[in-house]
Amino acid sequence: MGKFAIISLAIIGGFCMYARPLSNSVRQGLDLQGGTHVVLQAVDTPEFKVNDDAVNRSVKIIERRVNELGLTEPVIQRQGKDRIIVELPGVKDPEKAIKMLGRTALLEFKDPNQKTVMTGSDLKDAKAQMGQNNQASVSLEFTDEGGKKFGNVTARNVGKKIAIVLDGEMLTNPVVQEAITGGHAQITGSRNMEEAEHLAILLRSGSLPVKLEILENRTVGPTLGQDSKEKSVYAFEIGVAAVFIFMLLFYRVPGLVADVALLLYVILLLLAMKYLNATLTLPGIAGIILSIGMAVDANVLIFERFKEEARAGKSLRAAMDAGFSRAVVTILDSNITTLIACAVLFYLGTGPVRGFAVTLALGVMLSMFSAITVTKFLLKFLIYSNFTQNLGWYGVSVPKTEEVVK
Repeated sequence: MGKFAIISLAIIGGFCMYARPLSNSVRQGLDLQGGTHVVLQAVDTPEFKVNDDAVNRSVKIIERRVNELGLTEPVIQRQGKDRIIVELPGVKDPEKAIKMLGRTALLEFKDPNQKTVMTGSDLKDAKAQMGQNNQASVSLEFTDEGGKKFGNVTARNVGKKIAIVLDGEMLTNPVVQEAITGGHAQITGSRNMEEAEHLAILLRSGSLPVKLEILENRTVGPTLGQDSKEKSVYAFEIGVAAVFIFMLLFYRVPGLVADVALLLYVILLLLAMKYLNATLTLPGIAGIILSIGMAVDANVLIFERFKEEARAGKSLRAAMDAGFSRAVVTILDSNITTLIACAVLFYLGTGPVRGFAVTLALGVMLSMFSAITVTKFLLKFLIYSNFTQNLGWYGVSVPKTEEVVK
């Protein structure tokens, strides 16, 4: 039993050494790592006045821009009648992102007389692309009506210049060589692909209905505070350790197998979150802990059925097969109902609620894989290798038969 405990501690220690750096590499939300806090002020201009509808539309457009930038779990909310608060997790050098949020993105096509002949409302789509000589540019696709306008404008101005202006700043001023009737155009002059992509995002998301000025721009620390964050991580580690010890004490060898599968599950979950570029928040941690509990619950169902079959006199192999086959239906039913609840939370919720739904759903799917596949493979390997035939090592207590008095 001493060797068994040493092996268990070695596995858990190795997991901790690998899992902590991996967890730190996962993108964290504003509540765990801090980010950038920006306050935008809507101001009147001669062309556009600030009103309730204009501010609400500005919030929606900023949300689209932030989502296209790939900044997940942002906080975007209206404050008062003419202010918008934007909090971007993990953004330490926010200048480029902030400039994009506040730009009006007013696209204009001007003829040689500086008369606006087309605007961004005629635009259907905008995509960044790498052209000849590795020159980044933005490809424009017009609406049907916009394509007709552009064809007429270029036909009237062959040999002349058509300026493309964004927010009053001239982007390019090419000479029209021939009438362009395909409903497409191109904006050149971007210094690199990143700049072209940012311009394309601005044009796709649409023009802000009012001018926004940056009233405040500062970097903030974790909303939970570093001390609270460390306590949350410590509580998580204590809870997982308690689960491991419980499984070892009550189920012995199967418990060790379940712990190994559970450690693999946690690593797979962290890897999935890292490569899916998901953001880990406090509700997300709650989802992970809940899915760990469900993974353990699945193993408990399997092992209890295994113990019942072993007590009934079946061999270890037969007891294991019966335990898995009879428990798997219950496991699938409970996990499928949880996934349905996650889907409802994701589609009806916002922000942290969606983060909780995503981590819980991802955890449930990976926990089913680890409980049904990994646990079964490892336990079958131990039993088929005749590691031990002692039922006590599998947590099975067989009552002693009473001696018959002759």
